[in-house]
Amino acid sequence: MQKINHAVNLQTVTKLTPSSTQPLFQQVCVIGLGLIGASLAQAIKDNGLAERIVAVDRHEPSLEEAIQHGLLDAGSSVLNDVISDSDLIVIAVPVQAAQAVFIDIKNAMDSGLLATDCIITDVCSTKVNIIDAAKTVFETLPVGLVPAHPIAGAENSGYHARRATLFVNHSVIVCELPTTSHVAIAKLSQLWEAVGASVMPMDAAHHDSILAHTSHLPHLLAFNLVEQLASHDDNLDIFRYAAGGFRDFTRIAASDPKMWHDIFFANQNAIVSALDEYSVYLNDIRQLIIDKDSTALMGLLGRAQAARRHFGHMLASTPYTDTSAMSASYNITPSNTVSGTIAIPGDKSISHRSIMLGSLATGVTKVTGFLEGEDALATLQAFRDMGVTIEGPDNGNLTIHGVGMNGLKPSKTPLYMGNSGTSMRLLSGILAAQAFDSVLTGDTSLNKRPMERVAAPLREMGAVIQSTGQKGTAPLSITGRDSVGKLLQGVEYDMPVASAQIKSCLLLAGLWAEGTTTVTQPEVSRDHTERMLSAFGYPVTVDGNRISVEGGGTLTGGNIAVPADISSAAFFMVAAAISQGSELTLKQVGINPTRTGIIDILKLMQADISLSNETHVGGEPVADITIRSSNLVGIEIPEYLVPLAIDEFPVLFIAASCAQGRTVLTGAKELRVKESDRIAVMAEGLQTLGVDCTVTEDGLIIEGKGVVGQSNEVNNSQTVFGGGHIVSHHDHRIAMSFAVASLRASKQITIEGVETVNTSFPGFAELANQIGMSIDVVSA
Repeated sequence: MQKINHAVNLQTVTKLTPSSTQPLFQQVCVIGLGLIGASLAQAIKDNGLAERIVAVDRHEPSLEEAIQHGLLDAGSSVLNDVISDSDLIVIAVPVQAAQAVFIDIKNAMDSGLLATDCIITDVCSTKVNIIDAAKTVFETLPVGLVPAHPIAGAENSGYHARRATLFVNHSVIVCELPTTSHVAIAKLSQLWEAVGASVMPMDAAHHDSILAHTSHLPHLLAFNLVEQLASHDDNLDIFRYAAGGFRDFTRIAASDPKMWHDIFFANQNAIVSALDEYSVYLNDIRQLIIDKDSTALMGLLGRAQAARRHFGHMLASTPYTDTSAMSASYNITPSNTVSGTIAIPGDKSISHRSIMLGSLATGVTKVTGFLEGEDALATLQAFRDMGVTIEGPDNGNLTIHGVGMNGLKPSKTPLYMGNSGTSMRLLSGILAAQAFDSVLTGDTSLNKRPMERVAAPLREMGAVIQSTGQKGTAPLSITGRDSVGKLLQGVEYDMPVASAQIKSCLLLAGLWAEGTTTVTQPEVSRDHTERMLSAFGYPVTVDGNRISVEGGGTLTGGNIAVPADISSAAFFMVAAAISQGSELTLKQVGINPTRTGIIDILKLMQADISLSNETHVGGEPVADITIRSSNLVGIEIPEYLVPLAIDEFPVLFIAASCAQGRTVLTGAKELRVKESDRIAVMAEGLQTLGVDCTVTEDGLIIEGKGVVGQSNEVNNSQTVFGGGHIVSHHDHRIAMSFAVASLRASKQITIEGVETVNTSFPGFAELANQIGMSIDVVSA
């Protein structure tokens, strides 16, 4: 075939980048105008990344069309016709044809048509054989050789299937060879990033192994399944009645057979290894079905289902929210009154602990009322990753098949905690005592929160635990006792601050420690861990503020009923107290005395709160809570109540703003190390809405704007807050607190970053609207 020249003047076909910067390359030569090669050429063209684009392909119509479309400046079936002065060559041919291309490239270099430092890359899905082919052709690998693989594709192939956006938000693996110049690596990486891809460095052999499992094996299985079913005598019926799952799974069997034939041979060793491993798993599930082993089969299916969702969030470092709502906001129209009787979701603290202790127990634990919020789901996933079979959650119901105190297995990946500080800190205590090594990580927010507060006392017990950076944050690397060679030792630890998370972490570690572990707290903190340990049959000694456990005991599974979460109920308590003519009843809320600080503080502020139908559920006291419109007054909050209401202070700040007079909070440094600095963030939001407040080192002073009515009449008609835009800093309690403020606002309030509300209170906006509020959830 003859060389085909583009007749249009170069000035009319060159598209510069929006910033009018110089193109990265003078001339790019694409060898192979299939889907990937043509898509990359189009992306380079559309983004103005090269002065000229030329191509080599045996299919003359594709070249002619590409030139007519203005994509190419020249094209030919012969490399030497177009390659002269190219500074980037992209090899986009089947893997088995790569060696012949390298021969042509070497000949062009030897003849002076091509500079010896020209960048040479490829888009093939195997890398070791590409490097081996280059070694066979070149005496020494060219300094410009940069093997690469874009993880992108489409069902259709060929020039006509090209898309300039094919690589946007996809990864490109770049294999950095010791012989390659850093300039070539940097320049190629810049090109891929310019077309919307993310560049990931990876060793060639590791790349081939990973792709064998994640791409090549699924394609092989799809081809084989279609072949198997097509060979049946009743194949017409099989394909006629095939459901969506079959079509989804076998869609990739419509790919180019020649391409996959070459890939399967090119990556032979890695694919055979992946097949062998798959065969073992296939035989295992076959045997489970033969044996009718319901528990083990449910464990396998449940872990697989959860892992499919879990890894997407883990890789993106996000909580378990819908990624389409990661910039969600509330637009709230002011309303005046709330009323009704509602049920609050289950207690988050108890939900966490039910999974932890149920997994470590002997026997089966059935949980009802489990909070299906994202923090608790992170804990659930972690124990699935460590081999525990957990059925559910299904409408708040879980069945946990405990593995015993020494039955956890090492996770093959870091344990991802999403946004849950409780999960990370409590699990640190459990994992510090295990035989195996572990890594704990979380989303961007969690990885900024201090973890030395648990790591330091765990080290006093003999744990080997490493935090990250000067501030001692996650990820946490924990060395198991098999590597350390000894058990943890019981200690007596005086807590510098009252924290249920630190206390629980050490008590849980103490279950495996030699001797007694005693924690002394300066003030009472929530005691769910102690109560639940006792419910699972593990002795706990409580002597005032001293709590002790002896190592070496066992846990026995049973039934756990999770009461409604008082921290979630707090938002609606304040909502009813500050609004006009309101009466709201919250059903069967947990009133554990270590959690009722919110009730005690509101009563000191003269809120109208009453309890009824008091009883016990799963060892925890519960009651119906009724709240009515109230004339709130400002108070100095007693410091002994601070740890009993630590999570509720954001919404208490809203109540204080609506009270008459000044409210002073001290002794609350703990608020500065939550999902956000809740003192600073709440003060910023209050000031935005027109409330005077002063930040102190360990608290906040709020000048309330409420007016007490005459003759004890409740006067909640006047507005306290203006309207405005609130940034929640992706802190769920900040977002919900300012939503409550809308009940006394004069204008619309917009709250940015509310997607994390699902970490503790899924369905908050819907429930708020049910009782009379007006929250519109807007996704970006």
